[in-house]
Amino acid sequence: MPRIPRPLRLPRYPEPPPPEAAIAAPGPWLLMLEARAPWELAALMAVSPFLKKMPAGDGHPVIVFPGLGASDTSTLAVRQFLTGQGYTPYPWGQGFNLGPRDGVLEGCRALIRETFERHREKVSLVGWSLGGIYAREMAKEMPDLVRCVVTLGTPFAGHPRATNAWRFYEMVSGQQTHDEALLAEVKRPPPVPTTSIYSKTDGIVAWPCSLNPPQHRHTENIEVHASHIGMGMNPMALYALADRLRQDPAHWKRFDVQGARRWFFKVAHQPELLVDQY
Repeated sequence: MPRIPRPLRLPRYPEPPPPEAAIAAPGPWLLMLEARAPWELAALMAVSPFLKKMPAGDGHPVIVFPGLGASDTSTLAVRQFLTGQGYTPYPWGQGFNLGPRDGVLEGCRALIRETFERHREKVSLVGWSLGGIYAREMAKEMPDLVRCVVTLGTPFAGHPRATNAWRFYEMVSGQQTHDEALLAEVKRPPPVPTTSIYSKTDGIVAWPCSLNPPQHRHTENIEVHASHIGMGMNPMALYALADRLRQDPAHWKRFDVQGARRWFFKVAHQPELLVDQY
């Protein structure tokens, strides 16, 4: 009896994000799901033995920027994880992140420059939420000192009002969120390898606001199941972070979702690969 070939699956392209004008802040249900952050910390503790078996990093320096209203205490889990992975992490050292007020950006520049001079090698920048905006903008200003950028739940695309934090940002920073020229600049990706780790169940930031455009070969987007508040202690987010930091910038490749990874991660920068064959 002749063999009947299986149908060939056509590549499925990622669902395009809605137009910017149609992007709304996450609703009450997703906002309530932010309460799962403690469970993400518990999950991180449970899988720590597995994460310790990942290939070790090369020891290069990594600066971690906290989110809006947060301090270096909030990034302690990230930095401890990076230390265990063989990197040399640094806090941003400027207290609570209340927006780019006087002296903040100057302090970020000085920290990057001092870290580069101390280690005599480029620095990776990791930013959580608003901290990711700092990381991206510093990489644009100082590309010769920056190795790569990784952001966690950062709203660099779309309008800031597509978040549930814009009122708080305006209150504590004293700045408005409708500067169109500034928003256009924030959307532009840095000239170094840039990764956005985001979640469609983020209760603070609408997920389309965290997508790099697909036409840039040095940018990517990795979807994980995480809350916004728990992104920096979510084991899948930290796994992806460590994987990205291990990349050699000279031979950088986008995150591979083949094999077991396809059960835990999705990417929104390239079509899915063909799986079925004749």
